[in-house]
Amino acid sequence: MTTTTTTPEAVIADARERIDAIDDRIIGLIQERAAVSAVVQQTRIATGGRRVHLAREMEVLHHFSEALGKPGTSLALTLLELCRGRI
Repeated sequence: MTTTTTTPEAVIADARERIDAIDDRIIGLIQERAAVSAVVQQTRIATGGRRVHLAREMEVLHHFSEALGKPGTSLALTLLELCRGRI
């Protein structure tokens, strides 16, 4: 019978590797979201609309707030700024 002893340092190192991989995925998703947002903005402007649709942004803020609480609102604001720029 083989027993494996895992040290706290090894557990932490493994967890940090997982966190780094998750962060890379999050960054990739944000970049993808920004690209899709750019298509929406360009299409809206090309058809005479505004770059920013405030009602839609409120939907996004609400969605994040419902899912993550008050920090979700802050996260959504940052995400919106990253994807559409400052208004």
